[in-house]
Amino acid sequence: MTPKTLKMMCLLALLAAFPPLSTDMYLPALPLLQKTWQQPMSLVNLTLSGFFIGFCFSMLLYGPLSDKYGRRPPLMFGIIIYIAASFASGFVDGIYHLILFRVLQGIGASSGVVISMAITKDLYEGQQRQYILAYMAVIMALAPMLAPVFGGLIMARLSWHWVFFVQAAMGMIALGGVFRLKEPLQEPEHVSVLETMGLYLKLFGNRRYIGLVLLFSVIVLPHFSFIGSASNIYISRFGMSEQVFSYFFAFNAAAIMAGSFMCTRIQQRICSDKIVTVGFAGILVAGLLMHADLVPGPWALALPMALASFFFGLSRPPSSHLVLLQVDQGAGTASSLMIFLYFIVAAFAMWFISLDWADTIHMIARLAIFSSFFVLVIWLPMVKKLI
Repeated sequence: MTPKTLKMMCLLALLAAFPPLSTDMYLPALPLLQKTWQQPMSLVNLTLSGFFIGFCFSMLLYGPLSDKYGRRPPLMFGIIIYIAASFASGFVDGIYHLILFRVLQGIGASSGVVISMAITKDLYEGQQRQYILAYMAVIMALAPMLAPVFGGLIMARLSWHWVFFVQAAMGMIALGGVFRLKEPLQEPEHVSVLETMGLYLKLFGNRRYIGLVLLFSVIVLPHFSFIGSASNIYISRFGMSEQVFSYFFAFNAAAIMAGSFMCTRIQQRICSDKIVTVGFAGILVAGLLMHADLVPGPWALALPMALASFFFGLSRPPSSHLVLLQVDQGAGTASSLMIFLYFIVAAFAMWFISLDWADTIHMIARLAIFSSFFVLVIWLPMVKKLI
């Protein structure tokens, strides 16, 4: 890998890592905010779901804009919104203002995720793109692994407000990288923005593309239900400190990174569809183990969830690659719709898991079992038509 490719991959990974940096870093603060503001966890969790709602709906605009005007202008605009919203979040002193600025933060963050995915299609093809996506996933996995650790350290030495100031600083680093980036889109769409938005209608007519996107969206249910409930389970249920919680959360993120790294090792010998199948089957096994309560205490969640996260990380790069293979033009719009549906399911999962369940761990397990079994039942007959 050349130094130029390595720099580009690191920038793309940073842009794509905006969601985990924006959510996982302040997860240790959720129980504290609940106690400080005397609000139910379902309302406090709206600071997570609100981020993803703003994130999802705005990305539907960034994709067509990037296909029409190039990748750099909308990307820089979005990052500036992200930086401003991060600073504003650090000064709030009430749950409703925080929810509002978190929505704005999501609106800015979506530009990085959507356009970074489109840039991989602009610059790389075939096996090389899958290779880049897999290594990006490895780097991106460092964000959820390290973010809660940094968040816990910040809270221990400063306050939760500084978590958002650090996020603003990371946005500034990304903005500097994009400012120096040469425009990667060589042939923009020569139509109006409204006509570019019309590419969404064409995508809905692409049955292979929309079928894969809808199917692969279901598999994120257990992953984001864990993110939405982990701090409450580990801190409130098992009595951990914010710092110890961050280590357990980092353990789970390390499993995602290990799965993504494994993908880079085997993708040249095993085709994408087989890797995806193994990943879905592994999540099913992990869900069954979690529901069986084989290990006591916090490890009853940590160990099987790490197994599920490993297979999630293994399946994610080839599944994204298979989706992008189904389109020939409008990569920005295709990336927007794909990630939009992923994170709409993610926002639902984080709201759903915050409801008053008798056993939240068992509910995560059931979501893992349901989603993986459902996807496998549809995926296995479908994959024969993709070959």
